[in-house]
Amino acid sequence: MKIEFTLNGSPQSVDVPENMPLLWVVRDVLNLKGTKFGCGKAMCGACTLHIDGDAVRSCSYSAQNAQGKNITTIEGLAPEGSLHPVQQAWIDEVVPQCGYCQPGFMMAVANLLDKIPNPSDEDIDDNITNLCRCGTYYRMRKAIHRAVALKNNL
Repeated sequence: MKIEFTLNGSPQSVDVPENMPLLWVVRDVLNLKGTKFGCGKAMCGACTLHIDGDAVRSCSYSAQNAQGKNITTIEGLAPEGSLHPVQQAWIDEVVPQCGYCQPGFMMAVANLLDKIPNPSDEDIDDNITNLCRCGTYYRMRKAIHRAVALKNNL
């Protein structure tokens, strides 16, 4: 099935099976490796990307549903030549341990900050449901609050 969509600001046209998960289109067909496979059941969030401004777990999102959509991966989160405030905060707070799940977390957090610009700890707990096997949640919470400050200083 031919599917056309915008990925990180660039028009894309791919011919893939209609039920192929969007994750595999992004990783295997378009060769963007930042979005990760975690559980395959939309539970862990490692595959999170943005579709029309919403955080979506791409392992369970059929490629056919991407038709005409605007999709952003971790590679397209920041404007060219700079870092998104969430990415900068992740570096500043030295969040990653193994780092595998972190692109999905950053995508989920960037989406949260678009919807709730100054989230409370309760907002974070209610909205960020990704899983980190290394347990870097404390550093992530600090980074989320730092990202708010960085975003407000732009």
